[in-house]
Amino acid sequence: MSTTAATTVSAAQAEQVTYLELSEEEGSGSAHKFYEVRQAGASLTITYGRIGEPGQARTTAYPSPEKAAAAAAKKVGEKVRKGYAPAQRGVRQKRAVTRRAITSSRSSASQAPVLWRFKSGAAAFGIFVGEEHAWVGNEAGDVYTLTHDGEVTGRYGLPDGVKCIVADDHWIYAGCDDGRVYDLGGKIPRVAYEIAADVDIYWLDIHDGVLGVSDGAGGITTVDHEDEFQWRRKGAGSSGWMVRCDEDGVYHGHSRGVARYSSRGGEELWRTDTQGDVLFGWQEPGEVFAGTSRGWVYRLRKDDGSTVARYKCDAAVFSCATSPDGQYVFAGDNHSSVYCFAADGTRLWKLGTGCGSAYSMQYRDGRLYLVTTDGSLACLDASEEAVRAAEGGRLPRTADVKAAGWERVVPGVELETVSADQAVLAGGVEVECVQEGSRTRIRVVSAGFDPARRVQFPKDIRVPGARYLVAEVLESGTGGFYRARGEIKRLL
Repeated sequence: MSTTAATTVSAAQAEQVTYLELSEEEGSGSAHKFYEVRQAGASLTITYGRIGEPGQARTTAYPSPEKAAAAAAKKVGEKVRKGYAPAQRGVRQKRAVTRRAITSSRSSASQAPVLWRFKSGAAAFGIFVGEEHAWVGNEAGDVYTLTHDGEVTGRYGLPDGVKCIVADDHWIYAGCDDGRVYDLGGKIPRVAYEIAADVDIYWLDIHDGVLGVSDGAGGITTVDHEDEFQWRRKGAGSSGWMVRCDEDGVYHGHSRGVARYSSRGGEELWRTDTQGDVLFGWQEPGEVFAGTSRGWVYRLRKDDGSTVARYKCDAAVFSCATSPDGQYVFAGDNHSSVYCFAADGTRLWKLGTGCGSAYSMQYRDGRLYLVTTDGSLACLDASEEAVRAAEGGRLPRTADVKAAGWERVVPGVELETVSADQAVLAGGVEVECVQEGSRTRIRVVSAGFDPARRVQFPKDIRVPGARYLVAEVLESGTGGFYRARGEIKRLL
């Protein structure tokens, strides 16, 4: 493939510039990227990244202009063989992003017992509450970590709005409107997955390294631990706000209802219609829960999609969650109210949040955590005693949490380097990046591991031939691959 159409020469600077783009319509990993090679005498600058963003640049000095030209030709040739083609910069634009419209209004219900509230600075969708920390991500790209008592402990800064935060065993991931999914398990966010730019991402979930993506067209896509496309299906409706994944299935909610697909082949196993568009989903081991625009929360069996119970709210349901095994069911509507139901459908209480409508929620250890339309992460005391007191007008004093002084930790490709001797003292597991066709793979070098198995490893720091020291390498739940966890250093 010729690249002369994309090459320009500047007489003033004696530069030669070759600009290429990759546009794959299938899959997830490499779509809609650019690669620019700029030679100025004996200096060669490579700039690359996703279209619509500045990208990353590196400059290398060569002994002569001829050496630089040869290196440039080699790099262009490599990219062309991988599917890149000449293009004109600025023609293709940054990926489209859809955000849920804010139609929240004030609740007329009694005030909920809010223990503490943290204003993140922008409308917030992402939430995860683990054993030690609560995570909140907002439309400004900020991800904060807080203790369960509301003390801020960290701040990440992602390039675009955070759609959702999901946990996969020991791993925490943030889905971002730039089309990437970031691993937040280390000091610096690392790119774990990249979603094709033609997918208008609505929601994400992940199980044992397999990512499920629901989109604006009502479709569902799955991507494996190597960030390789598995399957894509078009649902019966549009606006797929719900996706939940487990070992046996992918549960997808859209404007027509909820469907279950087999996790491996993507076959539709059942479909259940709902009253109203599905706006959010939750799952327990044997059931999935779907909140709808007509105020219903559906409780469906995973094995056949049959309706176990329904829970009626007074307005459109933005989010839902349950206590363990679905003993209690919680919901948040677009009138800034939260509800609690018994498993059989009996409404136990309805209270106002005081800080907007709950876009997402999670229950843990007697507390209900909400992220809201005004950007708050709020912690509610959901105990019976606290709720009864709140209904009687007796509220706890709400602590307003501040995050002054926390700098954003942004994604990067720089790694701390260690020598072999230092690696022995530091401990950890040694892995190596190898080139297999057009893909880079990671395999374990340290003894005691199967070198034939691939390792799930951040995409943005892979360099063929390089070796790395990883804090931990753990076997996946299915046993078919390994997963890197914790800090990563490059071996000298």
